[in-house]
Amino acid sequence: MGQWSGRYRLPAGTMLLILLAAQQTLGAQTVANVLLVVNDASQLSRDIGQYYTSRRGVPPRNICHIRTAATEDVARPQYDREIAGAIGACLTRNQLVEQVLYIVTTGGVPLKIPGSGSAGGAAGMEGDYAAVDSELTLLYSDLKQGKAHPIAGPATNPYFGRREAKFSHPEFPIYLVTRLAAYDLEGVKAIIDRSLHAANQGKFVIDMKSPGPQEGDSWLRQAANLLPKDRVIFDSSEKVIYDQTAVIGYAGWGSNDTNRHRRFLGFHWLPGAIATEFVSTNGRTFQRPPDNWNISDWKHRQLWFAGAPQTLTADYLLEGATAATGHVDEPFLSLTPHPEYLLPAYYSGRNLAESYYLSIRALSWQNIVVGDPLCSLGPPGR
Repeated sequence: MGQWSGRYRLPAGTMLLILLAAQQTLGAQTVANVLLVVNDASQLSRDIGQYYTSRRGVPPRNICHIRTAATEDVARPQYDREIAGAIGACLTRNQLVEQVLYIVTTGGVPLKIPGSGSAGGAAGMEGDYAAVDSELTLLYSDLKQGKAHPIAGPATNPYFGRREAKFSHPEFPIYLVTRLAAYDLEGVKAIIDRSLHAANQGKFVIDMKSPGPQEGDSWLRQAANLLPKDRVIFDSSEKVIYDQTAVIGYAGWGSNDTNRHRRFLGFHWLPGAIATEFVSTNGRTFQRPPDNWNISDWKHRQLWFAGAPQTLTADYLLEGATAATGHVDEPFLSLTPHPEYLLPAYYSGRNLAESYYLSIRALSWQNIVVGDPLCSLGPPGR
């Protein structure tokens, strides 16, 4: 996984002050702030939309029906016309541009936009390939400015690291986009159901790759320090943490930890549990691998699945997590979710969408967030 040259400083202050500030700014966002996107060309998308609507009570005016290819890849012109253009028209027609804060795509809506640039290299940072969901985050500013954003390379996320800020328009001129997807319809129904039963209990498992001074490991250590000690399972050795019970959050290196040799971590995940990892291609597909498939390495192409040997976001959902992040292509390490923002925000009671996007530095890029945006553990102690 590559690096991005940008740097930041963790805001000063104690865990208590951070959590108090976050609780004071928690918004009471509801389904009225959600736009649900359904691809009428996909039976899966229609079924997911119907189930989410029944469970969350999505108002009819907040359901956007589009018609586009039911494939994971979509060409840029088709994305502009049939996805971004169609969703923008829905928002405008129903006078929801300001009210909607969260856009929810569904399985059966295309996942990624191929483009120029070589992933993983210097040219990759200037490439115009991206996740559909990450491109849609900038639809708000596109509509307000009356023109499309530049598509080459990543755009700065104005919400990144804003622990004390309430997410609202127009202060933050973006939408927070999450996806309801899994290997099949039953898997999506399960993550929706689990999101409705989330509670602030259980352990946050934080697994460093090695005791060395690696950048990602420093973020994992900071995350552990910003959470209550009795709620954290933290390991800084080279061993991999497997087979934990009552897990509410996980952050680690996934298959980029060369000591990990199991596809599944063997966790018992609680309702509302979230996962994140520093892995380049974990969101590359939602096609299900054979049951006997396992993670491997880049040297043995015959062992790859969907073009890579790495862990898969959907496997965490299959095992029982309620939400997880992924990347459709190489994001570069600094542009993966930062656990030192994600986990404390989620613990403090922020909803799933806001917690994840607080932790993601770049938009119009490779990141996806899978889960119900309204899922929340509630404040600690409740």
